[in-house]
Amino acid sequence: MNRRPPPAKKVPTRRPTQVPREVRIIGGQWKRTKLPVADKPGLRPTPDRVRETLFNWLGQDLTGWRCVDAFAGTGALGLEAASRGAADVLVVEQDAQLVDQLRAIQAKLGAAAVKVERGNGLSVLGRLAPGSTELIFLDPPFDAGLYEKALAAAAQALSAEGLIYLEAPVAWDDAALAPYGLAAVRHLKAGAVHAHLLRRAA
Repeated sequence: MNRRPPPAKKVPTRRPTQVPREVRIIGGQWKRTKLPVADKPGLRPTPDRVRETLFNWLGQDLTGWRCVDAFAGTGALGLEAASRGAADVLVVEQDAQLVDQLRAIQAKLGAAAVKVERGNGLSVLGRLAPGSTELIFLDPPFDAGLYEKALAAAAQALSAEGLIYLEAPVAWDDAALAPYGLAAVRHLKAGAVHAHLLRRAA
């Protein structure tokens, strides 16, 4: 007796989730605050795990530090620093919509230490006083070709014991960093991201 094969099971079609994309501040006074991530070409917020590792490297308390987030995007790096006590955080972004978003978040948090500026990250880095900054975040769009100029400008603004966070699609070793007078003290690879903590070379 021939038996009919059982009917094929229907595979339910998944509807795309409409949940807004967001990241969270990981530590400090604004811990768990959600930051929206706009749908913008090239906008690639630093993953939570990488930020957590970065601030483990830096130490959890940044009280009194002067910081610059030169290619801010969501502002996650600069706001994280301010959340952990940084005294002066300059957050720089070129896109008008993202600047409005950053200013709204700054106002909502009452983040008096944070200044949001619409502008070109390279230009802002270039005008910083020599040796004036303890921590500079460099996370430009991967394909924008900005790394060499950004590192050169950031290096001159760095204080004697200051640090640069560099996020890039490739690892920067000491030979590549030497022309800028910098050396890597920490490195992490997470997926397509290479995260570096740099300081002045000895």
